[in-house]
Formats: sequence, structure tokens, C-alpha cells
Amino acid sequence: MIGQPTGEKQILEVLQEAQRSLNEDGKLLAKVYNEPSIFDLEVKKIFSKTWVFLAHESEIPWSGDYVLRRIVDDSFIVTRDEDGEIHALFNMCRHRGMQLCRSDAGNSSHFRCPYHGYTYQNTGKLNGVPFQKEAYGPEGLDKDEWAMTTAPRMEIYEGMIFASLNPEVQPLEEYIGDMGWYLDFYLKKSPAGMEVIGPPQRWVMPADWKLAAENFIGDGYHTQSTHMSTIKAGIMRVKSPAYLKEGVQILAGMHGCLFMGFKPGSYLNYPQSIVDSMLENLDSDQVELLKEESIMPLNATVFPNTSFLHSSMSIEEGGKSVPYVTLRVWQPMGPGKIEIWSWCLVEKDASDEFKKASNRSYLSTFGASGTLEQDDAENWSGQTRVAGGEMSGQHYLNYSAGATHVEPIPDGEWAGPGTAYPKNYVDFAQRHFWQTYFDHLLAGEENGHAGS
Repeated sequence: MIGQPTGEKQILEVLQEAQRSLNEDGKLLAKVYNEPSIFDLEVKKIFSKTWVFLAHESEIPWSGDYVLRRIVDDSFIVTRDEDGEIHALFNMCRHRGMQLCRSDAGNSSHFRCPYHGYTYQNTGKLNGVPFQKEAYGPEGLDKDEWAMTTAPRMEIYEGMIFASLNPEVQPLEEYIGDMGWYLDFYLKKSPAGMEVIGPPQRWVMPADWKLAAENFIGDGYHTQSTHMSTIKAGIMRVKSPAYLKEGVQILAGMHGCLFMGFKPGSYLNYPQSIVDSMLENLDSDQVELLKEESIMPLNATVFPNTSFLHSSMSIEEGGKSVPYVTLRVWQPMGPGKIEIWSWCLVEKDASDEFKKASNRSYLSTFGASGTLEQDDAENWSGQTRVAGGEMSGQHYLNYSAGATHVEPIPDGEWAGPGTAYPKNYVDFAQRHFWQTYFDHLLAGEENGHAGS
């Protein structure tokens, strides 16, 4: 049994043993679900090193628009300036470190510090210093030196604004890598692009961020049990609770997703205009999966904590299901605690009628009051609570599904990049998530895992 780790050296030893057990035996140490000392290392080795999603361009469509976002405890003002350029500015006055902006969203050309009155443009440039000559002499203050600090790196991928605290991080497109081909199904169904409907829903949950990210990377196995009540109520219009048994699980770089099937020719009941746009805008291999195989990605995770879900739910009794896409961030607030940020994504050029129906479909199942969201919350919070126990955290958990009898789809038989497995009731994507997790935490340490 592994006791309570004290000090970074012992924490790393615990993680190395946990990594070995996962790679060799398909067993994961429960302690990693909820351990304060491990969380501190996650902030240092993962959230300070990788790309993290901040906002969608459609949230700040006009000059002067801004939203507040964060990477763990680092707060950013994401702005669009008067020239249309986007900035990710640390939400901190350079004089005494006071928080500059408190409103979650708004429109402003400037931000004024409430402490001493320093004023900054929405580009980050320092504009005004009260009593500058009296405080700093005839030459005043070097305003260029004392401008707001920007995120070390910020890049945009298909309307999604990412930032990194690591100035040496690889380019975003390279970081996303093969996963970009699969993200097209969520983000490139229309040449007009996607937009969010309203501000994100936000709520706090006593759960670990990794449990949500792991679930969304490829856990189709839980639906037949966790979501049974929603299926019986007719909200999920599926033939059987085991509707996700057949499908494809994908490992793509550090990321992954799960494909589901749909009734041939139905395209999840998208309006014909969107179907036509989808078939025209996606590449020939992607279209083949839609037309010939009748499958598309259901859920996906971009490491570390950004996930997508693409589904279709009924919003009227006896009515046809309506498709929707939700984008969400599992925002860590500390060990065993997350704030979920959740958006509904729709095609910019879709009809207002479809946008409203799609948002309704999303809200009925996901979001703070969604039926499926409540099911998942019970699981993740329960796992986190149990793993925090002194003895419970020392148990090993089973992540071996598929390891002994399921082989990847041979090269040339799957249209997309990465590694594809022809079943959904397997743990390949989940193991892949944890292997990537250990790779980051143990980077530079002896015995660090290389590969998946």
C-alpha cells in the first residue's frame, strides 16, 4: 500500500509507480483522483506548460468587447481592441498587483485600477498615471515598461482562443495535431464557422477535473447504466441503452474521441441546409464516414481540460430529436473541485429557429440543469469523495477493458489519422488520457513514459 506522499520527491515516486501499474497492468491508483500534493504538481507541470482554452471569438465580436477567463488561478481579460485584434491580458495592475476588472464580460476601451487609478487601453498599453510627475519626477514613468502583461502565448484555432503560460510551448496547430481532423466535425460543418449562444453556464462541482476529461475522451460504457432514466423517459431517442456498444474509439496525439453511429441518411436530424454545408465543407474522407459509415464523433477531449459533445435529443414529446454541440472546460479550483464552463455551439449561418431548438436540446440534457449532466455529476463527485479517503485512495482501479482482445483497425481501413479501435466498450482512450497525464507530470524524471 502507498501511504500519504510528503514532499515532491515522494510524490514523484508515487506517480512513477502509478504510471508503471497503468502501463503494465491496466490499473490506476485511485489517489490521483483527489490528492492535494498531486494537484500542486498538476498546476506546475500541466496547466503551466500546455495550451488551455480561454474563449470563443464569437463571445467578443465587437471592438471593445471583453470576457474574463482564467488558467487555474491566473486571471485574464480577453479583449478585442479597436483594430479588431484579440489580446489575452493578465488581469492585474502593474503598480500594486490589484485586480483590474471584476465584470465577467462587457465592452470598454480602457481599464482603470480602483486602487491608485492607473488606466490601461484594452490592448494593455498604460495610458494614464495620476500625478505622474509628482510621483515619478519630471520624466514621469516609462509607460512601455509598465504596460499590462500578456499571456506568454496566445493563438486561435477555428475561432477558439487558447493561451499558454509557457513561452516555449509548441505552436497550437502542432499541439492539436491529428486531433484537428476530428475537431472538424464539431467546428467546420459550415464555411461560416461556429458561434456560441450567450455566455457560458458556470457551476461548481466537488469533483476532480481529470474525471470529466477522461469521461469525455471516450467513455461510452457508462451510458447503459448512468443514463438509463433519461433513455427510459424518451429524451434520448435510442434503440437500446447499449446504443454506444458499437462505434470507434480514437487516440490522436495527446487527445482522443469516440465515434457513434446514426440512422443512415439522418445526419442526427440536422436541417438539410446544414447537411449540404457539412458534406461540402468537410474533406472526402470525413464525408465518407458520414455518408457510407453513418458515424461521427460523439464526445472528445483536447488535453488537458477542454471537451466537446455532439448529440441529438428530443425537445418535444414524441418529436424528432434536435442536434447540438456543447463545448466545455473543466476548470480546476483546487484538489477535488472544479468549475464547469459550458457553451452551446451552433453554425453561424443556421436559421434562428434551428439555433433556438439546438440550444433547447442542449439545455435539456447538459448544462447546469440538464438531465445527463446530473447523472455525470453524481458519478464524478462520488469518485472524488471516495478517492480522498486515506485507505480508499490506496486502491487500484480497473482500466483494462479491451486490452486483451481488441486490436486497432489496420492501417488503410480507417479514413482518419491516429489510432482507431473498433469498439466503444473499451478503455484505450481513457488509458491514453492517463498516460498523457503521467507523461506531463513526470517529464524530465527517470522512467517517464514515452508513447501511448
